[in-house]
Amino acid sequence: MRVRVNGIEIAYEERGRGARPLVLVHGFTGFRHDFASQLDALAAEHRVVAPDLRGHGESGRSVDPADYTLARLTDDLLGFLDALGIEACDLLGHSMGGMLALRAVLAQPRRIASLLLMDTAPGPLHWVDPAQLALASRVAREAGMAALAGILRTRAKEDPQRGEPDRRVEAEWGEERFWAWRVARVAATDPVAYEALGRALVEQEDLSAHLPAIAAPTTVLVGELDHEFRAPAEALARAIPGARHVVLPGAGHQPQHEAPEAWREAVLEHLASAR
Repeated sequence: MRVRVNGIEIAYEERGRGARPLVLVHGFTGFRHDFASQLDALAAEHRVVAPDLRGHGESGRSVDPADYTLARLTDDLLGFLDALGIEACDLLGHSMGGMLALRAVLAQPRRIASLLLMDTAPGPLHWVDPAQLALASRVAREAGMAALAGILRTRAKEDPQRGEPDRRVEAEWGEERFWAWRVARVAATDPVAYEALGRALVEQEDLSAHLPAIAAPTTVLVGELDHEFRAPAEALARAIPGARHVVLPGAGHQPQHEAPEAWREAVLEHLASAR
């Protein structure tokens, strides 16, 4: 399905029924299919909507780097809710998607009935190496995102920074299925979006001072082994009034795949409480 928002087409998936949907927002270099394995189970009890962000998946693209900012993507997200006639939603944001979710709830608090912040942070990702990002962006510009995805796959087996949960999912799914998903999501990211949003993740405003203003029922989810995001998750849970902090055992940065039952249980528990 597609809908026009802010001059571009937003592709999205929708399952289930209900007046107040759960909206799932993927992260940087992700797409709506990051949640595909969970959609049917969630939709058995809830209406679920999962869009592709601008410059990701099958949604529209731009040649102007200025169109790829966290503010612009947040505006797209709120415009997407308008286009679907969604007056209020439960909003889950993963990684960069969580940064958009924070901006959305601060901008339109009545619109976001409840919040799930998944493996995300309230401010700049200081551990991202700008030099490595610049090199990857150059490869993306000159050879294309599929080539960049291919390099990531080639280096994966020997990558000392690759976490055990990611390797475990590859073993469980099988190499062919795992890398079909991993390569597809990166290859479907626009190279202009990759460079501009990658830089935005490092240079973004720190929203920590604004977090106490969030009144929406909030659950902060983080993988036990997602080491870079553990401290930011704790900071979010401390600063947002009444927030629940859930650490998902054995999971890394993709807990919906790495601890699927625990992730789904946490999401459904949040929805039952928030509603």
